[in-house]
Amino acid sequence: MNYSSRVFQHLLIALLLWPIVVLAEVNLTPAEAENIGRKIWQNEGAGKVENLAVWNAGEDFPSFGIGHFIWYPTGVSGIFEESFPQLLSGLAQERELPVWLVEGQGAPWRSREEFLAMIDDPVLQELRALLADTVVQQTVFIVARMQAALPVMLEALDEPAAQAQVARQFARVANAPNGLYALIDYVNFKGEGTSPRERYRGEGWGLLQVLEQMDENSPDVMTEFARAADFVLTRRVANADRDESRWLPGWRKRVATYVSR
Repeated sequence: MNYSSRVFQHLLIALLLWPIVVLAEVNLTPAEAENIGRKIWQNEGAGKVENLAVWNAGEDFPSFGIGHFIWYPTGVSGIFEESFPQLLSGLAQERELPVWLVEGQGAPWRSREEFLAMIDDPVLQELRALLADTVVQQTVFIVARMQAALPVMLEALDEPAAQAQVARQFARVANAPNGLYALIDYVNFKGEGTSPRERYRGEGWGLLQVLEQMDENSPDVMTEFARAADFVLTRRVANADRDESRWLPGWRKRVATYVSR
């Protein structure tokens, strides 16, 4: 693509994005952040303190916080994006954290069995207490990821028409009742959908794929967003090499909160 074509493309996208420029800075009050954070906590861990530090069966990593942020054990990597170390970096700017959390290493447990053996250990109790006390800060972390999602998604698309379609759907959802919560929650839940590693049979399941599946002629935006999310998540289960069907009912329950009044 030559220089003039790229300039034109950027101008086109800028014009299409004007309804959501306001999202460049989402300034939630502490009460609003607390409300959204507790919805996410309910979605991820039934709002229970004990679910702020878990290692689910069939997973290669433990998850922490209201958003079940992934933390791989030392020396382990996987297809899913690790986010707990980034959260810790942010929390460390505001409060003193236990030394073992900020040593720059991976999760200190080598297996799920080792983690479960320490489930009532004072170390994990201290961590859960910290996470229960920082709901607002964790929500701000999730919101920042949502704010950065749109340019990342557009950069992943080659065609101006595809970029324009995704930008329009993002704007429709962002400006709909419950839409801001849905965007924040889904990006935390299943990511932007731009990582080549987060694919089954070449198909992703992030926010990008949901927006691509939306029918822009549908008058009920949030119902359409939820339908597209259900389609993408169901496709993920069908494409997975392992059996992920046990997760689908919970995922659908979560998606249903996007259209609840």
